Amino acid sequence: MILTDTRARRSRPRRPILRVLLVVVLLALAFVLGIAFSRALDDAPGSGDVVTTVRTLTPLPLDAPARTVTVTVTEP
Repeated sequence: MILTDTRARRSRPRRPILRVLLVVVLLALAFVLGIAFSRALDDAPGSGDVVTTVRTLTPLPLDAPARTVTVTVTEP
């Protein structure tokens, strides 16, 4: 006959209130960190004057090909 200790088999009672509270606190912390990050980005000094340069490139002239080859296929 094998005897088992019933106290060792029992698990701690789950506390859903503490779990919900922990999730709410973590979400609030993430929200506050997001606001702080956005404010830090907004308060950052702006970059200097922005200068945009537009150039139009013209193609280089091509030389005529030295030799032209025509290929004819009679069967697919």
